[in-house]
Amino acid sequence: MKTGSLTPTRRQFAVGAAGLVAMPAIVRAQTRKTAKVSVGRQPYAAGNSPVTQRMIGEKMLEKAAADLGYDLTVDWRDYPSALPMVEAFISGNLDIGMWGNTPIVRLLAQGQPINLLSVGEGHLRFVLAVRKDSPIKSIADLKGKTVGALVGGDPYNALSQMLLCELGNADPRSFDIKVVNTPTQAQAASIPDGMDASVVIYPAFLKAQAEIGIVGVMNSFGYSEAGYDGPAGKGAGHLLPGAKKSKFFPDGYYLHRSFWICSDRIVGADAAIGEAFLVASQRAIAELVKEKPGDVANSVQKYWGLPPELGAKAVEDEVLLQRGWAWPTEGDAAAITQISQFMVEGKLIPKPLEWDKVKSAFAKASPLLKKAYEATGKVPAESGFTDQKAKDLRGLPAWQADQWKAPA
Repeated sequence: MKTGSLTPTRRQFAVGAAGLVAMPAIVRAQTRKTAKVSVGRQPYAAGNSPVTQRMIGEKMLEKAAADLGYDLTVDWRDYPSALPMVEAFISGNLDIGMWGNTPIVRLLAQGQPINLLSVGEGHLRFVLAVRKDSPIKSIADLKGKTVGALVGGDPYNALSQMLLCELGNADPRSFDIKVVNTPTQAQAASIPDGMDASVVIYPAFLKAQAEIGIVGVMNSFGYSEAGYDGPAGKGAGHLLPGAKKSKFFPDGYYLHRSFWICSDRIVGADAAIGEAFLVASQRAIAELVKEKPGDVANSVQKYWGLPPELGAKAVEDEVLLQRGWAWPTEGDAAAITQISQFMVEGKLIPKPLEWDKVKSAFAKASPLLKKAYEATGKVPAESGFTDQKAKDLRGLPAWQADQWKAPA
């Protein structure tokens, strides 16, 4: 085809001495595809909150989509937990969402058509909390008690792993522990009448600790909190005896990872939207890691309700900001498989997920991940994925999943 007969899409670029030169923005805008996308987030949780807040404030998703030929309208939706988001996704009323391992394992076990895009947040601290006058000083004291936790979510899963490693069984019923569902973190952190303790995510714990004086006993990282008094000693900061029994050590009893998931449309007919989402979220992370943790926390103060000095503690725990990137790795994927095994022990699902089923959940997004990785500067360098000195579980990225090995 002669140069003069280029189609409008190809006329966006002209070759000059310095390579490809973009034509005026008005020309590009006229050739963009108009589309809409709905994105669900959990702003009251951890790392997804400041990342998406930055994406919203600077319209980073819209800008990344425009570079890929889309005039995109984004419908951002706030959810208190994963459950209503999962329901919206299954009903076809949500394109992209973010939730933890537990609902992901459940949907994969049911054969639901979900695609894992990237890590949404990770290394969230879950705290076993009690009232300040509580006689509960260690996990053994939970026997016969009532504990609040988000049933079917990560707080329940974290509780089951604490029980497994410290007391030898992941099923609360084995210790006559009654688990009451706490659908919101605010409810869990309040430890309402009828509950003796609860499992609370760190931002909500810090807020309730400051406002109503709840006390932590232990956390999912494997360490005691201020209210602890048991075999490891008294007070905060003691490595608990069962922590090293965990398959996730040194991450803790429970390897928390939440993932961005999407429908087939976002990795298929409108794959450029999926790529734009990955590019935008990585650019947001790259900006946030350059800022002080207190400033990052302050950007979501209206959700966390924490002053910068407390919010900074939650920011410093976040794996996205420790890594500086969100690409899913072999270690992240293995965590899903291993957690499914623990969910069997906790009587949440009948059998663990097959490794091939977990790998296949990343398959459709893998080409988009590689494109986004390259488009945002290849962070980290390839050696960073397998850095043996890293404090978190890693491995080869999803676009090299053909080299992933099933976890032992």
